[in-house]
Amino acid sequence: MTPSSAVTERVSPTPPLTPARPAGPAAVEVRELSRRFESKLALDRVSLRVEDGEIHALLGPNGAGKTTLLRILAGLVTPSGGEVYVNGTPTAGSPRALRALIGLVPSGDRSFYLRITGLENLVFFARLQGFSKRAAFAKAEETIAAVGLADDARTRVGLYSHGMQKRLSVARALLTDPKVLLVDEATHDLDPEGGRRIRSLVAELAAGRAAVVWATQRLDEIRGFAGHVTLLGQGRTCFAGTVAELMEHSVPRRFLLRLRNGRQNGELDAALQAVLGSLATVEGTGRESEHYLLSLREDAVLGDALGALIAARFEVLACRQERSEIEDAFVALTGSPDA
Repeated sequence: MTPSSAVTERVSPTPPLTPARPAGPAAVEVRELSRRFESKLALDRVSLRVEDGEIHALLGPNGAGKTTLLRILAGLVTPSGGEVYVNGTPTAGSPRALRALIGLVPSGDRSFYLRITGLENLVFFARLQGFSKRAAFAKAEETIAAVGLADDARTRVGLYSHGMQKRLSVARALLTDPKVLLVDEATHDLDPEGGRRIRSLVAELAAGRAAVVWATQRLDEIRGFAGHVTLLGQGRTCFAGTVAELMEHSVPRRFLLRLRNGRQNGELDAALQAVLGSLATVEGTGRESEHYLLSLREDAVLGDALGALIAARFEVLACRQERSEIEDAFVALTGSPDA
């Protein structure tokens, strides 16, 4: 293997062509939505459109307005200005009709009764939605099985793991067969497998033509999952478009390298910087002796820096961006590293 062939480059797959968005009524349409809490403007003329069967990601740092927007869509908060439409019908003044169309998966776990079972919780919430006792039990059993909790249906929720409570939240949102599903930070503190299960459940709902608004700070989970994305910053829309278009705003400048050429660490550090000169700075990561963080200087390109290292007979074992393209775009557009 030659040194140059050992370089691992991250090349994103070519995204599929995005079809033209339908011209008719959307499942959800938000027009110039604003919300003020006393002196704080939480949302400032935000607009978005979500079609049937679409997963629309809602990104933004803490305090960007994501939860406020979802609460307005769910009918829990009244906007200060703007309009919300579901199926082309304005939601203002029709909270009961709105609740029948929308399911909400909140970010917290404190909305269940911990001393009763998962099934009993779902029956209770179904009854609040107007189900008869018989229909509530039937629907609760159906939805708790759909999220993989049938074996734990008669276990007290206080004994559920965090991931199980998240799945129970999804089951509750499914009770009314919602046309629109609002998901607020569903995987924020789940392990990777727990997050994968929740996303799989939501993807199945979207495949059944439900429209999904997925608010998250786990930036890379939207790749291959969401179609369109709205990025909020300080209550305003910083970006709206496809995930692929969001990634176009990424200008990577920092890379993690794995290098080797047989020198002692101290000698290697000095030799690396001498070779890179005005192209980049380099420093050890402190994790392993072969791993380095390379920061390109203004107007320098990665290929020139790697070429200089290879020409100086350094063995470049691996190279990858320090951050993902989506995270780079997030920081570039919002000015906030808070992901």
